Amino acid sequence: MNTKKDNNSTSFFGLGIAPKILEILGKIKFREPTPIQLKAIPLAIEGKDVIGIAQTGTGKTHAFAIPMVQRLVQRSGVGLVLAPTRELAIQIDEAVKGIAGAFGMKTACLIGGAPMFAQTQALHKDPRIVIATPGRLIDHMSQWNFLPNNVSMLVLDEADRMLDMGFEPQITKILKFLPKDRQTMLFSATMPKEIMAIAAKYMKLPVSVEIAPSGTTAELVTQELFIIKKEAKLKLLGKVLGQYHGSVLLFSRTKHNARKIMIAIRNMGYTAAEMHSNRSLSQRREALDGFKSGRYKVLVATDIAARGIDVTGIELVINYDLPEDAENYVHRIGRTARAGSRGHAISFATPDQRSDVKDIERIIKSTLPLSKHPEITLEGFSESGHETIRRNPRRYQGQRRQKRF
Repeated sequence: MNTKKDNNSTSFFGLGIAPKILEILGKIKFREPTPIQLKAIPLAIEGKDVIGIAQTGTGKTHAFAIPMVQRLVQRSGVGLVLAPTRELAIQIDEAVKGIAGAFGMKTACLIGGAPMFAQTQALHKDPRIVIATPGRLIDHMSQWNFLPNNVSMLVLDEADRMLDMGFEPQITKILKFLPKDRQTMLFSATMPKEIMAIAAKYMKLPVSVEIAPSGTTAELVTQELFIIKKEAKLKLLGKVLGQYHGSVLLFSRTKHNARKIMIAIRNMGYTAAEMHSNRSLSQRREALDGFKSGRYKVLVATDIAARGIDVTGIELVINYDLPEDAENYVHRIGRTARAGSRGHAISFATPDQRSDVKDIERIIKSTLPLSKHPEITLEGFSESGHETIRRNPRRYQGQRRQKRF
């Protein structure tokens, strides 16, 4: 075996992946494994329990999809993947189908907001892999549509996010019904004590693989912070959108504000869509598909889109509102600068959000570079003769520091 080649992660060869799957990876143009794939796939193929800690956009889905399909070809049972959001579950299902379909394996995707009947029909076709959100899986378990005693492999994806969203009781309930003799893989961006407790109680001598410490931001994302009064945010947003020609993902803290911002952006003459929990599943899918295809320049979202939304080529992430949980800052800006590309993140903070900014800086272990738009001051109006940074963040970022708060 050429270990040097493997260590340099130049290809998927040498990781123990079956030839047929290697052929599929070649067809979908997967040439080089990401660091989490390089470390997790061989361990998972061996049948070990794995804890994978890596930031968003690092290829975690295929890190478990490849070994899950390969092991299920060789053994009986069902693979179960739990995910926190409908969108992530759909994304995982699409990725798994790309590999499992070549072996004649069926999948079922069980999510809230979609008809139970169609999901029940899919379960009656004996899928080998089931991807589900916790609440909807319990619904099917309670109606005897899904038998948990057949599960031989379990994946908890974005486990910390599931706990943040209050799914711990549902996860605990599901785990109690699963066979003890199973392989378990847990993937997370952070490792809070609640995750450690689940690992200690429900996993067998798990091997931990950490690619980036908690709070590590994407390597190729540049960051920028504006201190501005709340009433001047829309004016600054208009200026920023005029300077970026690619796709923009904008985060709002609340669903109500997301809609107001989306309408304001449309009134500026840009195409925009909204994505949050008040939207139906079909509306959210239409918004995401339109954003992916370029039909919408701006996607306005709450933190439901902060993780697990696989959209490549996002040029800019705007934190119109700082996140309620500082850790979500890392997940938000991780939507850009994916798969080796560059990206930029701009955050708006009001003068009274000093502690929120400090919390973010403590997590990312660096100071957010402060910028100022030449036409908008802290008071929200133009001030002639005031020294400002000329708005080209990639070139001038950090050259001029505004007095902080």
